[in-house]
Amino acid sequence: MSKRPIRIANFSGFFGDRSAALREQLEGGEIDVLSGDYLAELTMLILAKTRSRRADGGYARTFVEALSAVLGEVLDRRVKVVVNAGGLDPRGAASAIRQMAADQGLKPRVAAISGDDLMGRLGELQSEGEDFVNLQTGERLADSDDGFITANAYMGGWGITRALAEGADVIVTGRVADASVVSGPAAWWHGWERHDYDRLAGAVAAGHVIECGMQATGGNYSFFTEIDDLAYPAFPWAEIAADGSAVIGKHDGTGGRVSIGTVVSQLLYEIGPPAYLTPDVVARFDTVRLTEIGPDRVGLSGTRGEAPPATLKVAASVVGGYRNSVMIGLTGLNQKEKAALVSQQIWRAMPWKREEYDEVDESIIGRGSSDPKSNAEATSFWRIAVKSTEEEKVGRAFSDAAISVLLGSIPGMFSASPPAPASQFARYWPTTVDRSAITQEIDLDGRVIEIHETIPEPGPPVTRLSSHIPSPPVGETRTAPLGELVGARSGDKGGIGNIGVFARKAETYAWIADVLTVERLRSLMPDLAHLNIERYLLPNLWSLNFVIHGLLGEGVSSSLRIDAQAKGLAEYLRACRIEVPKSLLDE
Repeated sequence: MSKRPIRIANFSGFFGDRSAALREQLEGGEIDVLSGDYLAELTMLILAKTRSRRADGGYARTFVEALSAVLGEVLDRRVKVVVNAGGLDPRGAASAIRQMAADQGLKPRVAAISGDDLMGRLGELQSEGEDFVNLQTGERLADSDDGFITANAYMGGWGITRALAEGADVIVTGRVADASVVSGPAAWWHGWERHDYDRLAGAVAAGHVIECGMQATGGNYSFFTEIDDLAYPAFPWAEIAADGSAVIGKHDGTGGRVSIGTVVSQLLYEIGPPAYLTPDVVARFDTVRLTEIGPDRVGLSGTRGEAPPATLKVAASVVGGYRNSVMIGLTGLNQKEKAALVSQQIWRAMPWKREEYDEVDESIIGRGSSDPKSNAEATSFWRIAVKSTEEEKVGRAFSDAAISVLLGSIPGMFSASPPAPASQFARYWPTTVDRSAITQEIDLDGRVIEIHETIPEPGPPVTRLSSHIPSPPVGETRTAPLGELVGARSGDKGGIGNIGVFARKAETYAWIADVLTVERLRSLMPDLAHLNIERYLLPNLWSLNFVIHGLLGEGVSSSLRIDAQAKGLAEYLRACRIEVPKSLLDE
């Protein structure tokens, strides 16, 4: 007989998220597992830098601090805690938790899961045939002179499943896939096997929805003005049933909202093709069905899964160089001409020519009001950002030169910040490794258990389910912002950005699927026109997904874009004006 659904409550979407959320989720209602996602490509680099300064800097110490305040209640209620806060040092994190617990007179069973860190194995693996080809540039590790700072394989959830089966109360992992902190506990609870691809895919879809915390309850939501109590949104939970179907919700009486709109926004976040690759299953997001089953309750069903690939993703970072930027205020009239003069003067004051830098970005931020009612309304900013492998070129010599022209330049000129030194960055290096090279190591209070990564078994073929979509509406049109009709969410994956666009009714989807082509996107967003852009249809979600290659260069750490994680890209698109059928706007 199947168990009841397992309720897994997320309390962290990134390293630095709301510290009170762990207690709020624990005390707000019934839960079985507390899960937290702490890691991103940039986070691993931050942890590496912190570890170079202090021995305990390789894991998220903020998690240990938050857990210390509630650990007694966690154990009393027999709630499990599963997080990837171990970062680069899961064993160090587990040791800190055990010491913290001992200081309180508590004895939790703590498991550390490692095996993802490849830093000490790169040479060995290369000798065995791994080329570590950069998925974005095609460059092989052997052809690069750069030194790796981090290199971590994305592991699956079966180590978590085993640790729970062995009685662990708290599990801290290294670089597992984000959704693994949800799919692993679900597989443990329901006794799933590795080839239960549809069930696993359902858990991955639910995990993807809740992994970023408040983004499932109204955070970063296009239609945020429709949510009355967004001042303090709750964190979400997922109830996952034995068949892999799930309900996304939040504790009653808390802020924010769970709706089809907030859930589909998160399903579209930072994805590529609808076949979403994870270490344990390829979750087909083009088969997910959403149903609003009550206030703040959305059901996910029908998710199909396929066998995972023979390789695992590896997120590595290599020594990059240095960067710096300066922002100059442009107030009132003739802002383009003012920006052009400032640029000319600063480059003349520079010790180096523009072509001597590895990368330069100059842009005007804002447009300023043509009839301003305040100083702020009248102001835009010109920003220059530079990058070089030579620290001297982007250090104080750069920022001092920019400031040196202040008194002989444009009227009203001011700097938005004082001169600053160069900051170091790393290049993101996405690659793969054969999964046979990775073994998860579970250290459960000194006992080590090895778990090999999933060996893919073929499953039945999956086809996208048919969706009834009406013909696109025709008739009289008027110009309107695209955002009057559709929502969107955008994000980053290394150097790639994505924009997921969703409609709230079938007729609107039929129209955007017909009109919002790659070519139309390029015309609406001309600063992206030179990039390789792919479009994917998800009619089951009334959605489109655009994948924009090269948008962020070599990743967030090294990007010179002011929005280096592409978070605002979706709202940029929604602000673009387009001819829209009046019938859709009138409704």
